[in-house]
Amino acid sequence: MSDDIKDHLQENHSENDSIELESSEASSDAPAVETAVEESSLETSPIDSEEDDLEKIRIIASDEELAGDTPDSNLVEPPPEAETEDVVTASREELKPAIEALLFVADEPLPFKQLSKVMGNVRDEDVKAAIDELVADYENRGSGLEIREIAGGWRISTRPQNHEFIRKYLKSRPSARLSLPALETLAVIAYKQPITIPEILEIRGVTSSSAIKTLLEKRLIVTKGRKETVGRPMLYGTSREFLIQFGMKDLTELPSIEDFEDLTQ
Repeated sequence: MSDDIKDHLQENHSENDSIELESSEASSDAPAVETAVEESSLETSPIDSEEDDLEKIRIIASDEELAGDTPDSNLVEPPPEAETEDVVTASREELKPAIEALLFVADEPLPFKQLSKVMGNVRDEDVKAAIDELVADYENRGSGLEIREIAGGWRISTRPQNHEFIRKYLKSRPSARLSLPALETLAVIAYKQPITIPEILEIRGVTSSSAIKTLLEKRLIVTKGRKETVGRPMLYGTSREFLIQFGMKDLTELPSIEDFEDLTQ
């Protein structure tokens, strides 16, 4: 990145009654029918008594089943259970390790609301307390990892002092790198946003259309409306993806121009 660009950037940051009556009258005749059946059964020969007893049991059982289907039945079926979503609620003891595991497998920073929902609607305050304890745990054991607030969420990240070793390990991944023009353009946008293409041209001294296209494809920058001036040119600024890729909580954590250049290598 040229010294002129560095110098320039360092300046800025809802029932029917008759039906019920008929049903009631019909049900009132039921005792007489049952009595006639019982008296008739008493006149039967002893030989058939066992079969009659079994038949009466079947009749009574049938009557009870039918009675259960009538509106006059005293049997009340419980209402069907409402369908609910599967909820997994974590206890206080499970909270910390569960959150740590979620942060480890997540592809992007997880905000309090999302962590609370996944944990079974745990209060945001309890989630925050668990994260604070995790942050302290990582710090106290001298881990090469840390839990940081990045772009409105929380993420497990590597510590800055280990970045040099990580860069050496990842140096075989050129596709992750930006060309010098794209890097210079991103730096100008990051430190001078919102900014228009003509303004970027004025600072860099060369056209930046190709670099702008690359940065948009990588989702490192987004449009921020139009500038109220002649021609109303499009304004550009850095995206949430930019904060995630560079491990920043917000734009107040932008490093110096030199350090920013190192982060992209």
